[in-house]
Amino acid sequence: MTDASTRTFLFLQGPHGPYFAMLADALRKRGHIALRININGGDKIDWPGEASDYRGTFRNWPLFFDDFVVNHGVTDLILYGDCRPYHASAHGMARLRSVRVHVVEEGYIRPDFLTLQDDGVNGNSTLPLDPQWYLDEARKLDQVEVTFPPVPSTFRARARNTMRNGLASALMRPLFPYYRTHRPHSFIMESVAWTYKLLVGKHHAAKSLTQWEKVRDRPYFALPLQLNSDYQIRIHSPFGDMRAALRFVLKSFAHHAPDDVALVVKRHPLDSGLVSWSRLTRRLAAKYGVGDRVFYLEEGDIAELVRNAVGVVTVNSTVGTLALNEGKPVTVLGHAVYKVPGIVNTGPLDAFWTEPGKLDCDLYSAFRRVLMDRCLIHGGLLSEEGLTLLVDNAVRRLAGEREQAKGAVIVAHSAISRKLLSY
Repeated sequence: MTDASTRTFLFLQGPHGPYFAMLADALRKRGHIALRININGGDKIDWPGEASDYRGTFRNWPLFFDDFVVNHGVTDLILYGDCRPYHASAHGMARLRSVRVHVVEEGYIRPDFLTLQDDGVNGNSTLPLDPQWYLDEARKLDQVEVTFPPVPSTFRARARNTMRNGLASALMRPLFPYYRTHRPHSFIMESVAWTYKLLVGKHHAAKSLTQWEKVRDRPYFALPLQLNSDYQIRIHSPFGDMRAALRFVLKSFAHHAPDDVALVVKRHPLDSGLVSWSRLTRRLAAKYGVGDRVFYLEEGDIAELVRNAVGVVTVNSTVGTLALNEGKPVTVLGHAVYKVPGIVNTGPLDAFWTEPGKLDCDLYSAFRRVLMDRCLIHGGLLSEEGLTLLVDNAVRRLAGEREQAKGAVIVAHSAISRKLLSY
């Protein structure tokens, strides 16, 4: 028997790796109940404890989920991202049952933070875009500055977690016959692409360095590409595909940017290479007559790229907040939690090339403090130290405590330029 203060947390899919299982153990140690529904083999390998496996069709998923919630007295739902089909359905059903929903995502401000937000994230966030609201809310918070130490991370940990999850999902496919991944390509296709990418990595790095040397000392705008599989592109933007976004930006740049300004397009570090962004960028640049002013980087330090840019164009990547931390003008083409007038340029892209505007530093400081108070936790997924921080801080947040002094300002540190910074 449980007392009235005991809460029942239901976990769905989490980030690849042990984070959700560790968080569940920590909640149990505080007297709460933690349950899990697996929907594929990758979920099973990441959750070594007892769990329920859903092996039915997506059509029957809402009723299965609702029965599970009612029968187990679920009070809280925790999931990674709120746009995957299974998660979007569960989110809606949970609301009908007045279940509290906690959505985990990559941090709005990176590196070294994860988003843990009630109700929804990114384009589904319930945070307003009203500048005055952030100024008013920030005044209610303690004006305390905290410097966060860098969190260790390694590409090896990310590769290990991803390969382990993908391989388990493929091998256990017969156990989950109706499951279909939300990603546009299969695990096998992406594995082959990644293998090729690793083999030619040194060549790409050398070529990118040559391109960077050509452009680094001249005025340029930066366009960091996002993943085609990212729901930020598929759901929270008007493009639906990064190819369309790239074409839109290059066409605007060609027609409206000053002749002495360049554009640097950078590949996402987690892009598998199934789309030849280099070839597409060159083809579009030539089509619009700006082949001599558009540069493409396969590799490179994203922090250095935005630090030296005149401004940054993004659909809705969190590289936008990295650029804002550097005081750079940013324009956002899709929906983003930081698309607040005064923080980013909300005018048309055609005008951004000549009038990028200036960041309202006081407003951005207020925005960051409110964000930290409401939906950011310190830590990382790619090291034992980072995972421990995430678990401790998430448990306190879920229990209604504060990770640190209320309303602390996020202070940038030198680790922000680490080569392994993801976006």
